[in-house]
Amino acid sequence: MNNWRFVLSKQWAGYLALTIIFAIVCCLLGVWQLNRRTEAQAELAKLDANYASEPVPIADVISELDSFDESDKWTPIVAEGVYLVDEQVLVRNRPYGGRPGFEVLTPLQLTDGSVFIVDRGWVEPGSDSQVPKEVPAPPAGVVTVVARLKAGEPTLANRGAPKGQIATIHLPDLARRIDQPLHTGAYGLLASETPAVAVAPFTAAKPIRDEGPHLSYALQWFVFAIFGFVGLGYGLRQEYRAVNVDDPLEKERAEEREARRAAKQKSDADIEDELLDA
Repeated sequence: MNNWRFVLSKQWAGYLALTIIFAIVCCLLGVWQLNRRTEAQAELAKLDANYASEPVPIADVISELDSFDESDKWTPIVAEGVYLVDEQVLVRNRPYGGRPGFEVLTPLQLTDGSVFIVDRGWVEPGSDSQVPKEVPAPPAGVVTVVARLKAGEPTLANRGAPKGQIATIHLPDLARRIDQPLHTGAYGLLASETPAVAVAPFTAAKPIRDEGPHLSYALQWFVFAIFGFVGLGYGLRQEYRAVNVDDPLEKERAEEREARRAAKQKSDADIEDELLDA
């Protein structure tokens, strides 16, 4: 008589509990990947809506020094002022085309007296990777800048930088350095400046429109959750066969399985011989 009573043992109850926990963890990771995909799609929506739009005056987008709406990311703004070259800093360890280098941050003092940080672009390192090869000077005098808005970056723990350089674009830190009314909600990636200079840093390229592999990762985690129960079912079946090895019905099934296995292992020549004998 078939005997499944072993399923009620503490051992198999533990296996079931572990399988359920494994499945829950996999599902949570799958949902996390789906959430990350939603965030990536939201970023792409901002890129699509704002990147190629017509530039607008900076005051129309940033009304206060510390104000910035994330929905305005990548929006081109127009600002007029004078570059504060003496307050210029470099952001270290910034990649461009697969190479590490520096981004040049030059404060722009606007006509209303406030200061707006402009990321004028990327410069390559020199023979000493800790310093740039060359930092082109910005235009002198009054300049009209078109830049795309981005929020400032958080601070990075245990990340220092030499004098004249910073590890991250943390706008409140820059405000303390410059000690003038500075826009701390956002800064701008330079798109163009008038008058232009003959030699300038490499301006930032348009971000690649890619939401990442989050959907495939999510599906993989959900499949792993299902595989956990498949593995549990396989283990149950193997245990059942071991426990009921003396059961006549199970013996008959085992013989049938062995016969099928043996049949699969026969060569073409064996099969031909059997047909000839028949």
